[in-house]
Amino acid sequence: MLLTDSATQQSGPAVPSLAEIERRTEALAQALAANAVERDRAGGHAAAERELIRASGLLDLTTPCAYGGWGQSWQTFYAGLRRIAQADSSLAHLYAFHHLQVATILLYGKPAQHEALLRSTVEQRLFWGNALNPNDKRALATEDGTGWRISGPKSYCSGSVGSDRLTLSAWHEPSQSLLIGALPSDRAGVTIRADWDAFGQKQTDSGTVTFDQVRLEPHEVLVQPGQVATPRATLRPMLAQLILTNLYAGIARGALQEGLRYTRDASRPFFASGVSRAVDDPYVQQRYGQLAVLVRPAELLADLAAQAIDQALALGDAVTAADRGRVAIAVAEAKAVAHRAAVEVSSQIFELTGASATSARFGLDRFWRNARVHTLHDPIDYKLRDLGRHALTGSFPEPSSYS
Repeated sequence: MLLTDSATQQSGPAVPSLAEIERRTEALAQALAANAVERDRAGGHAAAERELIRASGLLDLTTPCAYGGWGQSWQTFYAGLRRIAQADSSLAHLYAFHHLQVATILLYGKPAQHEALLRSTVEQRLFWGNALNPNDKRALATEDGTGWRISGPKSYCSGSVGSDRLTLSAWHEPSQSLLIGALPSDRAGVTIRADWDAFGQKQTDSGTVTFDQVRLEPHEVLVQPGQVATPRATLRPMLAQLILTNLYAGIARGALQEGLRYTRDASRPFFASGVSRAVDDPYVQQRYGQLAVLVRPAELLADLAAQAIDQALALGDAVTAADRGRVAIAVAEAKAVAHRAAVEVSSQIFELTGASATSARFGLDRFWRNARVHTLHDPIDYKLRDLGRHALTGSFPEPSSYS
């Protein structure tokens, strides 16, 4: 089970088999791929695609069985995420951030909050969004009797547009620390603006969320200001970083597959190659081999990092700082390799497909644009620094919102 706690499993709807989960994931990926080029060109709110995801049932994948979900491992989740990202990394991001908020509730909240928030999520088929950007401290939390008032904007709020519920963070000036909570997206005083205008990842339903004296009740607070995080709770950023890793690996695999397809079906050989088909050009073969050995290691390291996360979560509250540190190293390794694979493969396929492949009707540029935008989430140099420091001194990365 994923992120289990002391709650006893309750009987409920049958959990789909792994084969059925894979079938639903593949069906969703194919449905998103069918019009990915057109939707990437248009951008905008992914309302119809949200409903495809909701109808697949896959929003329940990581919710524990005790609350009506499917209770699957993170390794299962990440493998499916990677497949969806091959088809459409924007929608994969949107899907993944729902699951990240489920994990946020489980890692930060109390058992009563797990029951209240997650059972309703399954029963009402709710889609979670994110307003928990820890680096944006403009939204402030002030005490209001037994509860809180939240005021100010939050940027880069993935999945907020069209969401049913939000997790949020707000800065508490007196303690110089964050409050983290959860609330309905339509709470009075919450305004969600669809102002994401980057040249990639166009349908992540990211926006700016503004809070205007929004009331947050005591039972909606997941982390009180000044609360010291346990090693288990600090696994949450690792879950987020491995989401990014699998998005990158999925982009790389998708770009490689589309490049291969175009070369087989449409590329003309260079006149000096002496061959009648582009696929027989030894330089084309060599370069595709080089790209393939960027993608496969990214996938394997991502799988190893997911195994490390599952193993750490299985320890429950017994997880130690060293356990957490080993996960951080595994995730950093995977992310560094996937970052390179996504950027390099999505760019270099054009050197193998030729000028005609740059036609807008093929949309091959979407892989590079998505990779280039998303890999700017947090600097890869700091991951490499953490890895180098660990190699030299044995020290683990300091827990933060990104490491």
